[in-house]
Amino acid sequence: MYLVNGRYVLAVYKGTLSEFDLLLKYRQKDESRRSGWTNIRTPKHIHWAVDVLLKMHSNEEETKQFLDFLITAWNEHIKPLRTEEERMNLLNVETLLKEVNQEALKYESLADKGEYSIKFLILIARLLMIQEKTNMETAFMFKQLLDALRAGQDIFKIVSIATHR
Repeated sequence: MYLVNGRYVLAVYKGTLSEFDLLLKYRQKDESRRSGWTNIRTPKHIHWAVDVLLKMHSNEEETKQFLDFLITAWNEHIKPLRTEEERMNLLNVETLLKEVNQEALKYESLADKGEYSIKFLILIARLLMIQEKTNMETAFMFKQLLDALRAGQDIFKIVSIATHR
């Protein structure tokens, strides 16, 4: 389980789509609720994309740099999980959050734009990319979404990509 910015709790479980599938669930602080937290949610590509669009509206240049960073991660760094050891290494909370914290420093001006913190977006993006590549190594939906956002494609194209099943 990951605590991010004191505002989000993200849990990663074993999924059912493949041997090393990941199932992501999160809660977000919500002071208006008696429990202080939202219901448990599953992050979707569309939620992630809408938040990036909000950040893009606020600071286009830095958001494009953020998307370039993620496109590079997709192309060069994100690999599918193939062993239990790789899954356990991924779930090493301290290591992963340390990396995310360092990456987020580069995009501080986006931190308070949109619904999600930049740390949470990076963490979710990395886990969604790993999940997608683990379940089908030739998958490309998240990459296609990153490219569409980076190119400034129209909202209908972005929503279509983000909600494709």
